[in-house]
Amino acid sequence: MQALIFDCDGVLVDTERDGHRVAFNQAFAEKGLQRFWSIEHYGELLSTAGGKERMRRDFDAFGWPVPEAERDEFIAELHRLKTDRFMTLIRSGRLPLRTGVARIVDEAIAAGIRLAVCSTSNERAVQAVVDVMLGPERAPYVDVFAGDIVRSKKPDPAIYLLAAERLGLTPSRCMVIEDSNNGLRAALGAGMHCIVTTSTYTRKEDFSGADLVIPELGDGADVRVRLSDLRALCGG
Repeated sequence: MQALIFDCDGVLVDTERDGHRVAFNQAFAEKGLQRFWSIEHYGELLSTAGGKERMRRDFDAFGWPVPEAERDEFIAELHRLKTDRFMTLIRSGRLPLRTGVARIVDEAIAAGIRLAVCSTSNERAVQAVVDVMLGPERAPYVDVFAGDIVRSKKPDPAIYLLAAERLGLTPSRCMVIEDSNNGLRAALGAGMHCIVTTSTYTRKEDFSGADLVIPELGDGADVRVRLSDLRALCGG
């Protein structure tokens, strides 16, 4: 195994319900918009990858507050505000790492295995999760590929293929950890191995083709996967 690659939201931190959704609602309120994304509605929106894309979908369905000519600028500004609010939540420490993440990252660093995060979320937000949640002792080992760095978002495999190209990796020797069907399809489309750690919104999704599906990586007596297990799934 050459590399261990994580998705961010739902994998490193279960951020969607109590992080991104809350930040979107804070941004809507600050802009005086009559929109509030409930837990259930946000779950529906997650079938669309990317925050800007979710807002477009929502405004297409429920009405835009600005003329068509202003929509691109409006979405960009609103998403910047949302990202600021999300980063405040991350830095507050209210959203902890999922169990087992720090442990398996430490195992990979000790074994000299490349580490990366590939996410459709805003690059600033993903880097904040890596820097703050993984901490200064781990963050320098983690390459981040995020946001609009590729044109097509998951389930398109573009972001995983870009990571493999830039890091000089053989896709079939990479193990991805995802939490969604979109992410799994992206990893498999790139020719990589993939295990799934299900999260709040994804437990009932179809994970056919995954090397393994588990609720979490686990720590202590509840360890479900070790680095040695991932290396075996990846062929060594």
